[in-house]
Amino acid sequence: MLSQLSKTDRMLLLEFVCAFAWADLQVQREERSFVRKLVKRLELSPEEAAQVSQWLELPPRPEGVDPNRIPRKHRQLFLETAREMIAADGVVDEAEAEGFALLEQLLGAEPMGQ
Repeated sequence: MLSQLSKTDRMLLLEFVCAFAWADLQVQREERSFVRKLVKRLELSPEEAAQVSQWLELPPRPEGVDPNRIPRKHRQLFLETAREMIAADGVVDEAEAEGFALLEQLLGAEPMGQ
């Protein structure tokens, strides 16, 4: 599925992933590792990878992570990737769970575990 994403959609996905990494106000080592692996899988350009690195240092701007920007055909992929991100450090805190539940609701997806 990742290979079907346009350049714009790849960056949007990473913007959302980085926003979830910041949900608990700190990016854990395991979350950084998850993002680096995703950058490699998506074969980002050096410029794109540098932008993602910036998002790991300072969270993406809130207007950048508007769920309305997610293409309908990629909603499930975005949800699955966000779920993987919040589980990357082995701890899903309340802010991460709430953020994910809100994203699911906004995208009209089935709740986790159903």
